[in-house]
Amino acid sequence: MANKNAKNPENVIGRYYVDNDCIDCDICRNVAPNVFRRCDEGGYSYVHRQPQSPEEIALAEEARESCPAGTIGDDGE
Repeated sequence: MANKNAKNPENVIGRYYVDNDCIDCDICRNVAPNVFRRCDEGGYSYVHRQPQSPEEIALAEEARESCPAGTIGDDGE
Protein backbone atom coordinates (compact mmCIF):
# COMPACT_ATOMS: atom_id res chain seq x y z
CA MET A 1 0.00 0.00 0.00
CA ALA A 2 1.39 3.37 -1.02
CA ASN A 3 2.44 5.80 1.69
CA LYS A 4 1.06 9.30 1.08
CA ASN A 5 3.60 10.67 3.56
CA ALA A 6 6.48 9.37 1.42
CA LYS A 7 5.55 10.70 -2.03
CA ASN A 8 8.34 11.19 -4.54
CA PRO A 9 8.97 14.96 -4.84
CA GLU A 10 8.42 15.01 -8.62
CA ASN A 11 4.76 13.94 -8.36
CA VAL A 12 2.35 16.60 -9.54
CA ILE A 13 -0.37 17.48 -7.06
CA GLY A 14 -3.52 15.45 -7.39
CA ARG A 15 -5.24 12.15 -6.94
CA TYR A 16 -2.42 9.77 -8.00
CA TYR A 17 1.15 9.61 -6.70
CA VAL A 18 4.12 7.25 -6.43
CA ASP A 19 5.90 6.86 -3.10
CA ASN A 20 9.62 6.43 -2.45
CA ASP A 21 9.50 2.61 -2.36
CA CYS A 22 9.23 2.44 -6.18
CA ILE A 23 11.46 -0.32 -7.58
CA ASP A 24 11.65 1.19 -11.10
CA CYS A 25 10.03 -1.83 -12.75
CA ASP A 26 8.60 0.26 -15.64
CA ILE A 27 5.11 -1.28 -15.51
CA CYS A 28 3.29 1.98 -14.78
CA ARG A 29 5.18 3.82 -17.51
CA ASN A 30 4.26 1.13 -20.02
CA VAL A 31 0.60 0.98 -18.99
CA ALA A 32 -0.01 4.74 -18.65
CA PRO A 33 2.85 6.63 -20.34
CA ASN A 34 0.94 9.92 -20.36
CA VAL A 35 0.64 9.79 -16.57
CA PHE A 36 3.89 8.27 -15.30
CA ARG A 37 7.50 9.20 -16.03
CA ARG A 38 10.91 8.06 -14.81
CA CYS A 39 13.26 10.11 -12.68
CA ASP A 40 16.56 9.12 -14.27
CA GLU A 41 18.68 10.50 -11.43
CA GLY A 42 16.77 8.63 -8.73
CA GLY A 43 15.73 5.53 -10.66
CA TYR A 44 12.03 5.62 -9.85
CA SER A 45 8.67 6.59 -11.33
CA TYR A 46 6.47 9.55 -10.51
CA VAL A 47 3.19 11.05 -11.67
CA HIS A 48 4.09 13.53 -14.40
CA ARG A 49 0.49 14.49 -15.19
CA GLN A 50 -2.75 13.55 -13.48
CA PRO A 51 -5.07 11.53 -15.72
CA GLN A 52 -7.69 13.68 -17.43
CA SER A 53 -10.06 11.42 -19.34
CA PRO A 54 -11.96 8.31 -18.22
CA GLU A 55 -9.58 6.27 -20.39
CA GLU A 56 -6.49 7.76 -18.70
CA ILE A 57 -8.03 7.19 -15.26
CA ALA A 58 -8.66 3.56 -16.19
CA LEU A 59 -5.03 3.19 -17.29
CA ALA A 60 -3.75 4.83 -14.10
CA GLU A 61 -5.90 2.39 -12.09
CA GLU A 62 -4.55 -0.53 -14.11
CA ALA A 63 -1.01 0.67 -13.39
CA ARG A 64 -1.80 1.07 -9.68
CA GLU A 65 -3.27 -2.43 -9.47
CA SER A 66 -0.34 -3.90 -11.44
CA CYS A 67 2.40 -2.28 -9.36
CA PRO A 68 4.38 -5.15 -7.78
CA ALA A 69 5.67 -2.95 -4.97
CA GLY A 70 2.32 -1.28 -4.24
CA THR A 71 3.86 2.19 -4.45
CA ILE A 72 1.17 3.91 -6.55
CA GLY A 73 -1.41 5.66 -4.44
CA ASP A 74 -4.85 7.08 -5.12
CA ASP A 75 -6.10 9.73 -2.70
CA GLY A 76 -9.51 9.77 -4.36
CA GLU A 77 -11.08 12.75 -6.03
